[in-house]
Amino acid sequence: MAECWGRGHPKIVHLYLLRHGIAENGKPGSPDIDRALVAEGRKRLREVLRVAKGAGMSPRLILTSPYQRAVESAEIAAAVLGYKAELLRTSALTPDSMPQKAYDEVRVHGDAEQLLLVGHEPLFSQLTAYLLASPGMPVEFQKGAIMRLDLDQLGPQPRGVLRWYLTAKLAKAVRE
Repeated sequence: MAECWGRGHPKIVHLYLLRHGIAENGKPGSPDIDRALVAEGRKRLREVLRVAKGAGMSPRLILTSPYQRAVESAEIAAAVLGYKAELLRTSALTPDSMPQKAYDEVRVHGDAEQLLLVGHEPLFSQLTAYLLASPGMPVEFQKGAIMRLDLDQLGPQPRGVLRWYLTAKLAKAVRE
């Protein structure tokens, strides 16, 4: 894991958290993992990602939950952002995962200058608070929203700075 860029400057990892877009409601007898995105969810997700791309988002690696709605969201992100590498699926990003497990996954891939995680609630609200060293902080992470956090070290305890948070409603207003 690279800790410095040289000349004593810490390496900054731009970490993006993307909550999956709006998905179909659960159906009796169907597992939650199989819920797919709906058309409106895909549309709003594309709007958010276009604005994020304009803000300089260009991930070197995309990690996604294995749930269908997250994988579909990651595929849309890859298409909009021009990402050509493989999407890496990880159980560290499932809805019931823990912030420390997700952060450990970030640390494994910390050599990527820009890293996109695609996942769910309640994990992303908890992960945001954890990365900002404020575990009790309430965070409302909306469907299809994206957040950028900068991490200047990837040690045992995260030290993150919130740079921006973009919802579908705000992205639509920006593009109009």
